[in-house]
Amino acid sequence: LRLPGNGTLGRNWRGSNRLFRYSLKKRTYLGPTSMDSELSLIMTNLAKVQKGSFAFDPFVGTGSILLTAALRGAQTFGTDIDLRVLRGRNPNENIVSNFQQYGLPPPELVRSDNSIYHRHFRKHLPLFDAIVTDPPYGIRAGARKSGSRRGDGEVRPVLEEYRYDHVAQTRPYAVSDVMADLLNVAAMTLVMGGRLTYVIPSMLDFNEEEDLPRHDCLKVVSVCYQPLQTELGRRTVTMEKVKEYDDRKRDEYLEGTWVNGPQSAEKVANIRERLIEAAKKKPGYEEKAAWRKQKRKETKEAKKRAKLEGADQGVNSKSPNSNDDSERG
Repeated sequence: LRLPGNGTLGRNWRGSNRLFRYSLKKRTYLGPTSMDSELSLIMTNLAKVQKGSFAFDPFVGTGSILLTAALRGAQTFGTDIDLRVLRGRNPNENIVSNFQQYGLPPPELVRSDNSIYHRHFRKHLPLFDAIVTDPPYGIRAGARKSGSRRGDGEVRPVLEEYRYDHVAQTRPYAVSDVMADLLNVAAMTLVMGGRLTYVIPSMLDFNEEEDLPRHDCLKVVSVCYQPLQTELGRRTVTMEKVKEYDDRKRDEYLEGTWVNGPQSAEKVANIRERLIEAAKKKPGYEEKAAWRKQKRKETKEAKKRAKLEGADQGVNSKSPNSNDDSERG
């Protein structure tokens, strides 16, 4: 795990069974986009996360990256727009339960929207030593931001009695905007010399020199490429803050994120659709798609039958007790 970053921290994991110990398979709470432990270790190493660091994940999800940061001794803070993933499935299966599993202090978690970070938190002083994150880029989970799904953009007021459990409305969040906002928040909130490490998807036509998002306050330190499929890969990008943020230039920063404008932004947008189009060109696609559709249908029906059978067994198991009670009466 020795990559450009904190070489000392990387060596601490060599020749041990820690990777197996912290494997996703052993965790109590997972989601479809939980980051695997090995890549999380690499990312926190690249971001120079160490004991006493203040680490932030603005797309925290199930907290896999923050857990690794906590293993390195960092204080951790995470936000996500999805309140349900922050709360978890139940009191025993949530982000905090994963940290408790390894005897780690729990992270600070806040439901917020990274596209309007400046409206959620104070932004006049840098806070974080490292921002490490896996932004949603629409392959397994699409990005969302606050707002109405209705065409007129109108948001209906929420009655006071429903506010506690209310899940706010969200609308699609373009991947190009996700990346622009991420870099801008990093430039605004990182301490000088602090690092941002993130993952960005890319297909074969991606050019690192022209298509990576940029920011005037951040310099690119390293880019590590990992192929995932014939057409698809992902790049782990590390950037370092080298210039103080000027709030008066916010719009200018956002507009300059993509070197070639829409052309560059398009290369990280609609990845799912582009993969489907590429797959359709391969021989046998229709047959495979039909087979997968049938398997999904069968699985759904099997789960439905199992649920009904479980409910019936529950009713039958209660019936004798009910009869006994009535006879005693």
